[in-house]
Amino acid sequence: MAGPGDDTLLPPASPFRILHVSTGNVCRSPITERLHRHALELRLGAHRSGGLLVESAGTWGHEGAPMEAHAATVLADYGADPAGFIGRELLDEHVIRADLVLTATRDHRAQVISMGHSAGLRTFTLKEFNRLVRAIDPATLPEPDPDLPDGGLVERARALVGAAAALRGWLLAPNPESDEVYDPYGAPITFFRSIGDEINQALDPVVTALTGLPARA
Repeated sequence: MAGPGDDTLLPPASPFRILHVSTGNVCRSPITERLHRHALELRLGAHRSGGLLVESAGTWGHEGAPMEAHAATVLADYGADPAGFIGRELLDEHVIRADLVLTATRDHRAQVISMGHSAGLRTFTLKEFNRLVRAIDPATLPEPDPDLPDGGLVERARALVGAAAALRGWLLAPNPESDEVYDPYGAPITFFRSIGDEINQALDPVVTALTGLPARA
């Protein structure tokens, strides 16, 4: 039996799954997935995830396809790793397993919610979730706990999603377009880079809220 303070025999907590959704799963959602993973590594360390597992899929996903070359270039610009990515079509099982679904657009959000599985309270557009978490007082969330196998971040993430869902009806977007990340498919690299910058800026407060750690200067 493990003694006081000895967590070596504790079973690992179930991971908190974050699912990014776009259309083809070759541009926006791969960029968002890999930038999100990269940001977590920068805050938590290269070999720790804090129990946070980040994935992606597409509502019309190109199953088995690599990400677009321009998307890979954008990731390299940020020091994130594009290697080994394989596109997936969004399936019921992805939504069922996800604790948080972040979509590129309102249409994607509606499609995820229409699949059922009680997804409504845990599905947001990325920019919508950004707006909501910035309004949440971090002091109301559970503190990370390095003594726990998951660093205490799974409990914190679940609380964050609940708080964001509670705020949704009170903190509306200034206009519908402000919650959209537009599709760069077929566009030049300059547009891909502008979309990458939008995604990166939207992710920063989200990752800070999830981890309790700001981006390193």
